[in-house]
Amino acid sequence: MKTRYLVPMILLAAFLFAACGNGEEDRRADRRPAEAVEIDPATAATAVTTVHFEGTAPDPQRISMAADRSCQELHTEPVYDRVVIVNEDGTLANVFVYVKEGLEGKSFPVPGEGAVLDQVGCMYTPRVFGLQVGQELIMRNSDATLHNVHASPTANREFNIGQPVQGMENTRTFNQEEVMIPFKCDVHPWMSAYAGVLPHPYFGVTGEDNGTVVLDNLPPGEYVIAAWHEEYGEQTQRITLGESERQELTFTFRSDPA
Repeated sequence: MKTRYLVPMILLAAFLFAACGNGEEDRRADRRPAEAVEIDPATAATAVTTVHFEGTAPDPQRISMAADRSCQELHTEPVYDRVVIVNEDGTLANVFVYVKEGLEGKSFPVPGEGAVLDQVGCMYTPRVFGLQVGQELIMRNSDATLHNVHASPTANREFNIGQPVQGMENTRTFNQEEVMIPFKCDVHPWMSAYAGVLPHPYFGVTGEDNGTVVLDNLPPGEYVIAAWHEEYGEQTQRITLGESERQELTFTFRSDPA
């Protein structure tokens, strides 16, 4: 090899070695284990989140189950969609409330008990729910007719499970954080549900009798709290919680954007 080519090649090799080395160092940094969080009850904080609704709620749409007589015979009264449910006190049901930012790099134990998505009366129950990354999701068919559970995530793996037998159960887990994952039944197109998958336990869903979610036992710090609704999207608020502090937050969703 001629000498005039030797120096540039040595420099190039050194550059590539350094670049590869830095990349490997970055990848090692990405693989650093998350810090396990130990909550001190004496200093833990609480965020009390209430979700209100303003305006005129849309009229619920009646669901026709005539395509499946087995479903139709499970109901003696008309069935309506459960998209927008406004409680008597003006709060909004089926809103997923969670800590969106402020817990990065921290790890929390995964619950040993699974979350349950049931199929009752040819409807998913619950319609909106949450679970942690790695927590078992139990999908159950309580109806004496064929259902299928078709999850369509983007960060996690899609699956579609048929459940032709009453009482049948299947389980799956999600390995990535994702808010929200839609579920549907391809047999009964009116059936839908949504799941929020988080790496921590700080989440909840507003109910049909209570539009408040209490996020307690939080380590003091700065957080972004989010409230998500399938029809009205997501809102966020940033708060700072001191030791043993309890803050109340209010979200308001409107039928017509302000």
